[in-house]
Amino acid sequence: MPERMKGLVVDAEWAPRGGIKLPEDWVRRRRTYNGNLTFKNPRLEFRDDIQVPELGPKDVKIAVKAVGICGSDVHFYETDEDGYIIYPGLVQFPVVIGHEWAGEVVEVGKEVKSLKPGDWVMSEEMLWCGECNACRHGYFNQCYNLEELGFTVNGAMAEYVVIHEKYVWKLEGFKERFSDPKEAFMVGATVEPTAVSYNAIFVRAGGIKPGSSAAVFGTGPIGLSAVALLKAAGAAKVIAFEISDTRREIAKKMGADFVYDPRQVNIPEVLMEHTGGEGIDFVVEAAGVPHLTIPEAEKALAIGAKVVQIGRAPKPAPLFLEYYQIRMGQLFGSQGHSGNRVFKNVIAMMAAGLIDTRPMITSVYPLEKSKEAVIKLTERKDAKIMVVNM
Repeated sequence: MPERMKGLVVDAEWAPRGGIKLPEDWVRRRRTYNGNLTFKNPRLEFRDDIQVPELGPKDVKIAVKAVGICGSDVHFYETDEDGYIIYPGLVQFPVVIGHEWAGEVVEVGKEVKSLKPGDWVMSEEMLWCGECNACRHGYFNQCYNLEELGFTVNGAMAEYVVIHEKYVWKLEGFKERFSDPKEAFMVGATVEPTAVSYNAIFVRAGGIKPGSSAAVFGTGPIGLSAVALLKAAGAAKVIAFEISDTRREIAKKMGADFVYDPRQVNIPEVLMEHTGGEGIDFVVEAAGVPHLTIPEAEKALAIGAKVVQIGRAPKPAPLFLEYYQIRMGQLFGSQGHSGNRVFKNVIAMMAAGLIDTRPMITSVYPLEKSKEAVIKLTERKDAKIMVVNM
């Protein structure tokens, strides 16, 4: 009899919009490159009959201790005016959600060499194949055969995760840094979203020079971690924009020098004022509404400014390329977090106290209340809601 476990599952009606053509295999598997085009009427269900995957020779079985709820998880549950899920990326339902997590190794496959029972770990969300041309060229986040934990394969909003050794990272230094294991695992569950910001800022956009100015749009967990990383990298001024009162306060705790409700200010004027009229050096779009944020930010670009898009958005954004031409600006798209020593460095920064993500954790729920936790995040009052099982 296969082992069973508890977990939170999302499912939805397969109803491709008119004109959408997908490979036959994708239709058979109910898989899509854009959930907003194919899935409608989503439903969340907490179940106790989920089958635990069998342990392969290179697999690791991990008891999940903490898992963060991501905006993507919420976008599985929220719908547009036609009833389609908001999430615009790769997804396959039904699936156990959850991809920001940490836990303790309980069993390893016979060929696993780098991990052992008792290790504190977390994992990548981008499950790259390592064999396609994109992977062979080092572009793991653009893998042609990409699977995603909690999106196309069962994720961590459950009692256990079984995952290949190559995606798992030890939380080195966490046992020494944190006296409370529960706190350590919750911080460990913020490694993944912080890695997304790290990849965007330092790998894709090439980072900042110490003393630079930066603007961050959206201070959910991705934006909050971007604030912390920019300050750690030497940004002299970080200006954040956020519509949530709670998140604006947390942004200050994470290191933002100035925080504004974008609905209450003239964004270009604010950016120019804080930079002495020279314009902003670095822009992070983590709000997922580039059609609103980018047209404002680009009016206040410094010479040589960089703009990096992290937030996932189903709507196209208008660009006025004249701003980029005359200011010598650059626009970068960023997806994922794999490769380029991102996870190793993020974990090391957290263990050394260079960044502290604890202020972003605003609510904690037990696993059995994970459905309620997802619904709570739709109110946009929390920053990071954690689900714990310990």
